[in-house]
Amino acid sequence: MKKHLFTAFTMLFAVALISAQEVVFEEYDLDNGLHVILHQDNGAPVVTTSVMYHVGSKDEDPDKTGFAHFFEHLLFEGTKNIERGEWDQIVSANGGRANANTFLDRTYYYEVFPSNSLEVGLWLESERLMHPIIGQVGVDTQKEVVQEERRLRTDNAPYGAFFEQILKNLYKDHPYRWGVIGSLDHLASATLEDFKKFNQTYYVPNNGVLVVAGDFEMDKTKKMIEDYFGPIPRGAEIPRPNIKEEPITKTIFAKYHDPNIQIPAILLAYRTPGQGQREAYVINMISTYLSSGESSKLYKKLVDEKKMALQILSVPIDAEDYSSYIVGGLPVGDNSIQDIKKEIDEEILKLQMELISEKDYQKLQNKFENQFVNANSSVEGIANSLAENYMLKDDTNLINTEIDIYRSITREEIMEVAKKYLKVNQRVELEYLPEQKDAN
Repeated sequence: MKKHLFTAFTMLFAVALISAQEVVFEEYDLDNGLHVILHQDNGAPVVTTSVMYHVGSKDEDPDKTGFAHFFEHLLFEGTKNIERGEWDQIVSANGGRANANTFLDRTYYYEVFPSNSLEVGLWLESERLMHPIIGQVGVDTQKEVVQEERRLRTDNAPYGAFFEQILKNLYKDHPYRWGVIGSLDHLASATLEDFKKFNQTYYVPNNGVLVVAGDFEMDKTKKMIEDYFGPIPRGAEIPRPNIKEEPITKTIFAKYHDPNIQIPAILLAYRTPGQGQREAYVINMISTYLSSGESSKLYKKLVDEKKMALQILSVPIDAEDYSSYIVGGLPVGDNSIQDIKKEIDEEILKLQMELISEKDYQKLQNKFENQFVNANSSVEGIANSLAENYMLKDDTNLINTEIDIYRSITREEIMEVAKKYLKVNQRVELEYLPEQKDAN
């Protein structure tokens, strides 16, 4: 009886904790089309200012790739009112930190400041949007930075090229087919006018969402936003690629030789629904169940129990038009990558033919509730979630309701989605191999 009471109390506490995490926000548009989201939380003297632009590698010219990521670097170079090299100094002098990141569909800039420096953050982001300097010195400087980044993270990193190799085989027509960092040759041959045109096209108010989250006064902040961002002219309508991929109906076999590795890997990649669709949430649960973390089925089976794999790889890619689920492993001992593939396929087939246990299902639910709470445990995380939910999922309030989607997914639904998307003839099989040595 005591055990049952304790369990009931624990469940009630968990529900209360989730409910207590509700994020209250206000959103509206400026006349120039900039979308604004405000989340006030005066619990700590910290504030995040961020702007997400609806531009990623997907929006690039196939002959001029790497521009979206390049701009993530370039737009820290300076503005008409901020000298080159001063951006980071201004942030540091005001007790803050700043960063940016780029992916397939969006580019995100943010600052975290003590709340008394909120205006600095708003000024910086308005300067980035209104007065950027797209000059030859900055372009040349950042070309060198991006070249070094590619060498460090892709060309010279063990398994660093797998992302690009998967994408080029998973997509034939859609612009997801090239990597986010793009081609260094394209960047090297691009003109200053090419960069200016990209900036004028995508870095406009009607292609962005500004989020302020944390400790601030609502009316005062709204006025500052209008003062700093209101005068920026609206841009032209944004061109959007609308390219559909034909379904994969026959297994795509691919090989890549990486000079930086000694242990081969097998990677199985499935094209799945875009991140705002319900089935994408089911795929996320499948990914977690099969291959995410040391408690997943494949890790426990192949690493812990059978000791066939050195590591299980799980790389779900959430994106706007299509997502993907990538699973694989590195064999150990006398085991081959084909042995690893056979074991993975056995677990996928089991998932397609049998309902997962109630115990495993509840463990999954607990994991996603924990992730949900953690994602919204800081104003920095809240700002990112608000921007992404608005821009890529078309529902800002998912920050409060997304967990309900996961709660509503049934064991039967997990089985049916696995049957629908995780078919052998609907995937890429990439053998990621050490570079072959010349016998001579």
